[in-house]
Amino acid sequence: MTHRMLITALLAWGVALQTYAQEEGTVITWKTLGEVKFTEKYVEKYQDWFLFPNFGPTVKSLDGEKVAVKGYVIPIDLEEGLYALSAFPFAACFFCGAAGMESVMTLNMKKAKRRYNTDDVVTFKGVMRLNANDVEEFYYILDNAEEVKFHY
Repeated sequence: MTHRMLITALLAWGVALQTYAQEEGTVITWKTLGEVKFTEKYVEKYQDWFLFPNFGPTVKSLDGEKVAVKGYVIPIDLEEGLYALSAFPFAACFFCGAAGMESVMTLNMKKAKRRYNTDDVVTFKGVMRLNANDVEEFYYILDNAEEVKFHY
């Protein structure tokens, strides 16, 4: 490959990534989503203590933005098409006590094109919504979520 061909290939790759970012949103990682600290507060309704998130500046900047994130699918209710996405496989996710609540997000599907199995590794795009107050929801919610074929 000549020097000129290499430069052309690199430029084409850069344009493809820029186009992907415009169409799919910012590609985020679970490490970025780990930028959160917690404050324990008592919730009278449940007569119990809960952890409330204090999102870091990078995470706050994602609220309302188009993002793409890769993770392990966790079916919540197959009849209703409810899914979560986790940084870890089911056996190691927060449901089993091996990770924190910042390692999982709700997938509010735009339109489920297929049925997902536990621990399918999938990249989804959608609009990130942060939840700092509702103890009945995950801290991270991906609205209008849909599968994308781009895997990073």
